[in-house]
Amino acid sequence: MTTHSRRRFLKASMAATLATPLVVSHEERNLMAQAAPAAASGPAPGSAVAMPCGTLGSASVSRIICGGNLISGYAHSRDLVYVSKLLKAYFTETKIMETWALCEQHGVNTMIFNPSDLRALEIYKKYAAQGGKIQFIAQLDGKPEGMDRCIQQAVDAGATAMLLVGNLGDKWSREGEAGLAQIRDFVIKVQANGIPCGVAGHELRTAMACEKAGIGPDFYMKTLHGSDYFSARRPDQTKDVIDNYGRGGDNYWCKDCDETIAFMKDIRKPWLAYKVLAAGGIPPQAGFKHAFENGADFCVVGMFDFQIAEDVAFAAKAIAAAKSRPRPWVA
Repeated sequence: MTTHSRRRFLKASMAATLATPLVVSHEERNLMAQAAPAAASGPAPGSAVAMPCGTLGSASVSRIICGGNLISGYAHSRDLVYVSKLLKAYFTETKIMETWALCEQHGVNTMIFNPSDLRALEIYKKYAAQGGKIQFIAQLDGKPEGMDRCIQQAVDAGATAMLLVGNLGDKWSREGEAGLAQIRDFVIKVQANGIPCGVAGHELRTAMACEKAGIGPDFYMKTLHGSDYFSARRPDQTKDVIDNYGRGGDNYWCKDCDETIAFMKDIRKPWLAYKVLAAGGIPPQAGFKHAFENGADFCVVGMFDFQIAEDVAFAAKAIAAAKSRPRPWVA
């Protein structure tokens, strides 16, 4: 069933619900509540919306950047145990190429993935060989002794920019001077190739520590989302809470939203905001509005092929409405 068919079905179901008492799930209530406004403000069938661009280095980059977690089969899925397998089954080589082609069709000219994911790297090479033009930002991880290889791998693949993955940015910034030295070494090595280099972090301390130490990355990637979604973090929940299966809380990614907005307001480097939709917990019209109004220059968002047109439409609307935001556009 297509998105539009599903909405028509939901509208018809709402009328039936008024006449017949039904037991309706939380998901169904949300879908019915969103059906009418989404249909009214989303793109018309076959329409195209211009996606504004900013710059990273000398590259023109769409303000919506297609995330790489879905394509590589990584998923924030709360307590659902099957989602990563589902994603890997859905994102076949053909589907990945179709997704990138749809991104380009709707003005999303850049995506992120980790070139150490050799499957994704080979698919990207095939896509480029067939005429695909989408750029990529290389998200790098690995042990310090293997980072030279990771950087060279990204250079050889034609990366538009590189960044240190958030897990490592957070880890190394918590390790004090020794960890910050590793971040500095990474930035220097990437910039030596004439490629813009960023540092990502889920924790605000990562960007703050880099600024205080004068490390000098070209941009930051920092999580940003509000807490007004159904599965948001509970007051008693921290990352130290582990369930019976050894998993931590996987329902929040920005513990310091207000502090992040305040700190980034004075940073004159491009800000790539990620987790802006709380991994599917926040509708795109709300998540993009929150991110762009509060200072993000770009939003990195994982997108299924059937979400791209609508995400671009909502993002373009949010960008146009954010002209008088407190933080100026940096890129």
